[in-house]
Amino acid sequence: MTEKVLVTGGNGFLALHIIKQLLEANYSVRATLRSLNKKEEVLQTLKFHEVPNLDRLSFVQADLTRDDNWSTAMAGITYVMSVAAPVFVNGETATKDVARAATDGTLRILKAAVTSNVKRVIMTANLGAVGFSNKNQQHTTTEADWTDPNESGLSLYEKSKLIAEKSAWNYLKKTNSTLEFVTVNAGAMLGGALDDHVSGSFGIVRNLINGTVKRIPNIKMNIVDVRDVADIHIRAMQTSAAAGKRFLAVGDKPISMPEIAALIKTHRPKLVAKIPTRTLPNWIIRIGSHFNQQAKEGRLFLEVNHNVSNQRAKTLLGWQPIGSNQETILNTVDSLIRANQI
Repeated sequence: MTEKVLVTGGNGFLALHIIKQLLEANYSVRATLRSLNKKEEVLQTLKFHEVPNLDRLSFVQADLTRDDNWSTAMAGITYVMSVAAPVFVNGETATKDVARAATDGTLRILKAAVTSNVKRVIMTANLGAVGFSNKNQQHTTTEADWTDPNESGLSLYEKSKLIAEKSAWNYLKKTNSTLEFVTVNAGAMLGGALDDHVSGSFGIVRNLINGTVKRIPNIKMNIVDVRDVADIHIRAMQTSAAAGKRFLAVGDKPISMPEIAALIKTHRPKLVAKIPTRTLPNWIIRIGSHFNQQAKEGRLFLEVNHNVSNQRAKTLLGWQPIGSNQETILNTVDSLIRANQI
């Protein structure tokens, strides 16, 4: 197989799964790392999980906040998986410059890909860019929807991903580029980590167990197994008809926080004592939203329609979910235990 795939941020939660699936499919892969000191950790992780074809994996040092080495990273590449985020990694606090940093990093990838004659870029995007302004309970959220960037309760991270994605589509349209572009707009990404590197979404589960949450908010969310997000990325790379499209990566049904707590109590009984027993009334979230950013984000989750369609990925890409909500949540819990985070 002569096609070579570049995966940015190769030591990340999702990127490791993408690399694993690509190598299992016999692709040649080049991974970017902000520091090549992480190379051995990545290789040891993949060896531990008995990933084949490690001789097809190479590394290059490149940082989304700098121009250095991106032409080297893109040389001879057919497809780019733009996975890494320049900000808000593993729960680090977002800054006021988050949107600019995310946009600059995204455009840096696209410009380097155009210069290097890359065929297609698949960008890891966010459900928050699609469905967080849909408060019409009769309207199913699809890839045609866009979140209002000024939506009250939209987190800095979600806003940054929204602005970065819009900037990418606008840049390619404005420049009449022949570069094929696809986005995979993932819900709250959870599941089994291949190492101790987890996503910011793990806070949803961690906070239920570590005492941060005293009462369980009765809000719903659309989660997705990391293996499914990786699978959709690769299918979006392989499917010619995917060019120029967005794909929502979400499970078949939303899940509520009380349902998540109940799953953990039932299947991981040793953790029962750590999980709150009472729910937080919605009216408290609504009142708190006038004074507190976290409550404002919670209110948005109460208001939006969580009926989100994943039919385009199923129909056009032939994708079917690997992980059920239950399996995804329990794998998340087990990953947090292994990483000593709960």
